[in-house]
Amino acid sequence: MKKEVGRVTEDERDEIQSLFERRNGLNELAHILTANNTDLYERLVKDLGETTSKFQNWWNRMASKYQWESSEDGNWEIDFNECKIYLVTNE
Repeated sequence: MKKEVGRVTEDERDEIQSLFERRNGLNELAHILTANNTDLYERLVKDLGETTSKFQNWWNRMASKYQWESSEDGNWEIDFNECKIYLVTNE
C-alpha cells in the first residue's frame, strides 16, 4: 500500500535527490571496483558510509519536522517530480 503522508519544499527535494543519486552511483561503483586498489576502495567505502548517513539523517530531520505518519513495516518514498512523500507498507 502506498499512501501520501506529506510534502517537502523544492530545496529539500533537491537535497535528498542529490544524496540519492550520489548513493546510487557509489553503489554501482562498488559493484565494479575491486579491493586491489586499496586507496580508491577505502575512499569509496568512506564516501558511501558518509553519504548513506547523510541520506538517513535527511529522512530523520524531515520526519521530525513534518511529523509524517510512519509504520513498523513501512518506509517512506519521495516523488521527486511532485515533492510528495509516501508511506509504503506491505498491507
